[in-house]
Amino acid sequence: MGEEEYQIADTKGRFTMAVKNGRKLNDISWSEGRLLLSNKRLILVGGDGKRTIKLSDITGLSGREDSTQSIAALSNYLSLRLGEDVLVVSANNHEEFKLAFYKAVLDEAVIKAKHPAVEGGVIQDTEWQKARLAVESESLLASLKNGSLVEMELSEISGLNKEKRTVDGQKRPIIEVSHAVDSTSLETHLMGPRQVSIFAYAFLQQGERESETNVDLEPSEKEVLMALHSGISPFSIPEFIGQDVDDVEETFEKLIELDIVDKVRERREVTLNARGRNIASEAMGDQ
Repeated sequence: MGEEEYQIADTKGRFTMAVKNGRKLNDISWSEGRLLLSNKRLILVGGDGKRTIKLSDITGLSGREDSTQSIAALSNYLSLRLGEDVLVVSANNHEEFKLAFYKAVLDEAVIKAKHPAVEGGVIQDTEWQKARLAVESESLLASLKNGSLVEMELSEISGLNKEKRTVDGQKRPIIEVSHAVDSTSLETHLMGPRQVSIFAYAFLQQGERESETNVDLEPSEKEVLMALHSGISPFSIPEFIGQDVDDVEETFEKLIELDIVDKVRERREVTLNARGRNIASEAMGDQ
């Protein structure tokens, strides 16, 4: 590995392409192999050879085109968007690999932060300052230039928003994190490069408390929903998650009745609607 590059994870798992050139693949073919992760690259080594992916080329963590809503954590796999392609990676030790991936992308990333932007419901006259990010298993840390440390614990996040605001005369995407520190309600605002913002938002979204959708789904039904959310073709879902075709079709019918997905064709083709995406996000956050 090159200069200033260091290894973060070395594990086994499987991987496959779910979307190629913007088109969902109906035939999913898993490759078993080794997953090597550094702070710069993800290397997949399988029976067909080696594939190297620059982390800088990864544009999202789901099959969604709307990066502001991207979801990083699925039940047991990561769905990596590479332009118009989606690569699905399932590590044997998923939770460890998922955390390692966030560390690879976000650790040492330099952004700007405003903290506290809001305290106890009162807007503060706080200036933007440089901050350096670090990922822990249950929190995102931001070390501010003034020496203070902001800890955004996932379990303390009560709200998450992303919108564009004018900063220094330019429209910039801002992440607004509502969280609590020692029982004090705060808002921390983060602003950074596009890729860092996408991954930071996805990581923090794991802790967001969502209660807008209350649908009782079985674990197997959530698997189907999350696979759809990740961009897997409906025709490939039975093989992808290891369920019988008839069982998956029954789940589709239930999701249609619950108005979570819309039927596209008469047989085994559906698509998530807005309500379904919200429920899928909640289900992923519960993992």
